[in-house]
Amino acid sequence: MNEGKVDFRAVPDDGVTWTLLGTLYLRAWDNRLPHPILGDRYAAEAIERIDYDFAKLKRRVRPGGSQFLVGLRARQLDDWGAAFLARHPDATVLQLGCGLDSRMMRLDPEGALRWFDLDMPQVIDLRRQIYPERGRYRMIGASVTEDGWLEEIPADRPVLVVAEGLLPYLTAADVRRLLGRLTDRFPSGELIFDGLAPWVVRMNKLFQWSPRDGRDVERWNPRLTCAEQVPVTTHRRLIPVRRYRVLYRLLHAVPALRNISVDYRFTF
Repeated sequence: MNEGKVDFRAVPDDGVTWTLLGTLYLRAWDNRLPHPILGDRYAAEAIERIDYDFAKLKRRVRPGGSQFLVGLRARQLDDWGAAFLARHPDATVLQLGCGLDSRMMRLDPEGALRWFDLDMPQVIDLRRQIYPERGRYRMIGASVTEDGWLEEIPADRPVLVVAEGLLPYLTAADVRRLLGRLTDRFPSGELIFDGLAPWVVRMNKLFQWSPRDGRDVERWNPRLTCAEQVPVTTHRRLIPVRRYRVLYRLLHAVPALRNISVDYRFTF
C-alpha cells in the first residue's frame, strides 16, 4: 500500500461518496470488532491514510448495523472467489466497479494472479494513490458501459468476474449488454455479483436494475447458469453482536426482507 496522506476532501458529497468511501469505511469499522466478519485490515489501513471528514460520513452511513450487511456481502463473494481461484490458479480476475475495494489484496496478497480492476477514470486516479500496481495487478480507468476496455483483458484462460455494488446502478439494457460482452469475450469462467430486491430498487432513485432471481439472467443469456443465489441474511451467524444476529434472523424469516440483498454466482 502506498505511503503518506491522500487528500480526498474534494470527493463530492453525493452517491459517489457512499459507493467510494462509505463501503470502505464500513469494512474498516468491521475490522475493529474483536471477531470481524470480513477482517479487511487493508480497508482499515486505507482509512488511516485518507484525509476526509469521516465524522460527517459516519453520520451518513450509520455504522453499528450497516457494516454487517457490507461485511456479509463481501465475505460471500470473497469465499466464492477464493474457491474458484483454488480450482483455477492460473485464472484471470476482472473486478468491475472496484471503487476502493481491497479484494485483490485479500485474495491475492502476493500479486501472483493476472488481476484487472476497472472503474471510472476519476475513481482509478484516486485509487492509485492508495493501492500500488504490483506483480501482475493492473487498473483500468473506463466506464463498464463503454466499448474498448474489454479488449485489454486477455481471454486465453478461465476468468473470474466480480461486480460488487455495481449492477444495481446500471440500467437493465446496460446490464444485459455487459453480460453478453463478457460471455462473448471469455470461453469460460464465473460471474459473481450482488443484487437488490425489486422493491428496494423502486424506492431508491440511485438504483435502476434488479433481478427477481437468477432465472431472469439465464433468460437473457443462455451461456450463464445460476449456480447459487444466497441472501446475505443466510450467514447471520457470523455477526458478532447478538442483537443484530437476532435482527437478521427475523429478516431472514420474511421472504420479502430476506431478499433485500442477494449474492449471485453464475458459471459459463
